[in-house]
Parts: sequence; C-alpha cells; structure tokens
Amino acid sequence: MARRKSGTGTVRHRRDGRWEGRIVVGYDDKGLPVTKNVLGKTKRECEAKLKSLRAQLATPKPDKLRPDMPFGEWLDRWYQEQVRPRLRPKSREDYENEIYNHIIPRIGQVPLNKISVEVLQKFYTDLKQNGRLTRRDIYGPGVSDRLVEGCHLRIRSALAEAVEERLIPRNPAEDCKLPQSTRREKQVLTREELQRLLTQAQEEGYYELVLLELGTGLRRGEILALKWSDLNPKTGELKVERQVYRTGGKLTVAPPKTKTSKRSLLIPNALLAVLNDLRVRAASEWMFPSPVNPDSPLDPASVRKRIQTILDHAGCRKLRFHDLRHTFATLSLEAGMDVKTLSAIIGHNSVSTTLNVYTHVTDTMRAQAATAIDKAIIGATAPTPAPEPEKPSAPFHPYKGLRRKPGTGCITQVSEHCYEGKYTPRLPNGTRYIKTVYAASREECEIKLAALIAQVKPEAERLKREMRERMTMSKTMTL
Repeated sequence: MARRKSGTGTVRHRRDGRWEGRIVVGYDDKGLPVTKNVLGKTKRECEAKLKSLRAQLATPKPDKLRPDMPFGEWLDRWYQEQVRPRLRPKSREDYENEIYNHIIPRIGQVPLNKISVEVLQKFYTDLKQNGRLTRRDIYGPGVSDRLVEGCHLRIRSALAEAVEERLIPRNPAEDCKLPQSTRREKQVLTREELQRLLTQAQEEGYYELVLLELGTGLRRGEILALKWSDLNPKTGELKVERQVYRTGGKLTVAPPKTKTSKRSLLIPNALLAVLNDLRVRAASEWMFPSPVNPDSPLDPASVRKRIQTILDHAGCRKLRFHDLRHTFATLSLEAGMDVKTLSAIIGHNSVSTTLNVYTHVTDTMRAQAATAIDKAIIGATAPTPAPEPEKPSAPFHPYKGLRRKPGTGCITQVSEHCYEGKYTPRLPNGTRYIKTVYAASREECEIKLAALIAQVKPEAERLKREMRERMTMSKTMTL
C-alpha cells in the first residue's frame, strides 16, 4: 500500500461505513499531537474535504484585532469584509475614492484608539480647504461639501463597528461638526426661460427629452434608461424600472437603488402625443438611444454637457440637469399638487424628504393659505391692488450654431466652471493628433487654445511630413 506524504494527513475507513480524514494541526503542552478530522461517505469525498482543510489551515490568519491597530487597517478591513460585497459598482467607486484617496492617506496611520474628535475635526477642515487632488487650477484647492460629508459617514460607520467589537469605548465621530456647508441654491427656470429652452432644444434635437423631464421630474439616469416597453401609448402610464450610470469607463444599466424609486406615473395627454410621434420614428428599444450605437442608451455625461450647451444657446442661466427636476417639482407644488403625491412621483423615500428639499416652496404656499384664510374669515379691509400687466417678452429666435474655421480647434463646456479646448489635426494615416487645454471660462479657453495651436501646429506638421515620407518610401520599396 502506498504511503501518504508527511503532513498530508491520514485517511481510514471507519466501522460505521464512513471515511475519516485526520491531520495534525499542532501539539499541546505535553508534546502530544492535536488533530482535526473530516468525514465523508466515500474515500474520494473524504480526501477532497481533507485537502480543503489543509488549504484552510495553510492560509495565514489575519492579525488579531486590537485597539491600537492603525485606523487605516481597521477601515480597510471594515470596508472589504462588511461593506463592499453589498454595494453597487458606482457606490464602490465613491466609497473607495473617499477611503483610499482621502481618509487613509491623511489619518490612516493614527491608532484606532487615538482617533478623537480633535483629530477628525482637523481632518475635515483640512480636507475642505486643501483636499483636492486634481485640477486645482480650475476648481481651487478645496473639495466639495458632498465629499467631506461622504468621508464623515464612512468614518462614523467604521468607528461604530469598532465600538460594537469593543475596540474603543465610544464613537468620536458622533460629536463632530462638519465645516460650514455652502450648498448650491436650487435653481428653477422661469416660464420665459422654459419657452426659450424648449424652442432651442427642438432646434438641437433634444425637445422630447427636455419636455419629458419637465413633465415628470425623473432623475437623469432614470429618464435615459427608459424603453418604449415602459410606456403605455394609450393610457400614458410610464414605468420607471431601471437607471443608467457610468462606472469603470462603461455604461451600466441596473434597477433603481430604492423601492420607492421603482414606480409608475401618468404623463399628460399633450406629452403622450409627442412621445407617440417619436415612437413612430424610433429605430431602437431605448426611448433615447445613443446616436453612435442604437442598442445603447444615451450617455449621462454627454447629456449633461449637451443640456449645458442648449441652456447657453437659449440665453438661460447655468443650471444642472437636476435643476430641471427641481423646476418640475416647484411648478407642481405651485399648481396645487399635494406633497404626498409629488413625493411618490419623483421617487423620494418619504414625504419628509420632499418637505426638506422644497421648504422654500411650501413656505410660500403656507403664506398664501394664511392670506386666503384671513380674507375668508376676517375679511380684507384694504382693497386688493390690481396685478400689474405682464410685459410681453421679446421674440426668441433659436441659435442655429456657427461652424468654427478649420484649424482653430473646438471648445466644449465640461461643467459649470470648466471649458475644454481641443485641437485634433488629422495625420496622413487617418489618426488624429490630440491636444487639450482647460479653463474656467470660454474666453480664457479661447486664449489658451490659440496658444496651444500656435505651439503644437509646427509639431503636427513635422509629424505629417515624416509620415508622408515613410509612406512614400514604403510604396517605393514595394514597387
């Protein structure tokens, strides 16, 4: 009978018919072996279990948790073992950016039991004032309030788990105060701006998308993930069952995050007629397909840029796509829609969330209600002044667009405070020689782009000459 190799354990057939595998895992104080065993119905099953046990014993055990372990080590363990497996890809990107790019590099070496309110307050302040890692020349050295708040939430959750594990007596993050928030005020389009926006959107092929957004208040990822199968062309019922977002450089379509985000709503008859007309011309299952690939929805990033361009051409204020959602909600409340109905339409988790977001609107509604009650019960003593007649607005003519001269590059608005200038001369082999610049305004970007072209143009011409010479030599040698 063949002998098993030393250290691989033993296998034997028991009297009860089962097979038993046994391996030495150590020795006690008297020098006697300490063993572990596995059981199987067949010899093959028993050997497989024994092999798995050996592999498990060979895997180095993680260091024992201790109060003085580095906070970065604890944060990494908490994220990888407890949080990461249940996150979506987009949420993973956000968590990992906050944890590995901002928190651990700054306070990761501080012992877990030395993390205090003072340490955290200093971290939040430094992060807010000087935490930006890229494009500091455009956005400044500080980071957004959202990033600071995200870092705080990760730290607070990780420390709460450390309290549960009895590594620290209490959670210092609960007593911290974040730096004063400078949240951007919600913007709402005026009725005149709405007309100009829709006129310009029709000129640029975005009319149906903008009109549907203003009529439903869907999130950007939700409206771009709509399929024609989600719309009932007779009743106008629209189902919101998925969202699209970009992660890892690719578009991902997934169900909504929360139960309340998965919903159905009814769209007005006029809007339904517009969508039905669009449906007749559709050549894709997606309501708003990519012009490059009809089998894919529009990219949220490209829609954001395009909406900025349309707003600019329409002479409107600089707004986010999300502000179109705010416009819908504000106009709905002003028209008399109750908050509970609005909360269900826009997919908020609770009515309290809607009330918090649109406090300024509900305050106005309460004031109007108080005035109406005062007139109805007490009676108005002073005559109500007649409303001033509205001034007729000047006729708006949509922007038709101007083609830039060849060789002058192109400029695109990337975000509210960032413009991208791009110079892409084509080489003889069909490829493009790409150079870019960034600036905080269109005027500054024009200046930088002109300087870039003056600097790069000679180099591009040299590459063209060399490529033509190589192509000519190649043809000569072939002949």
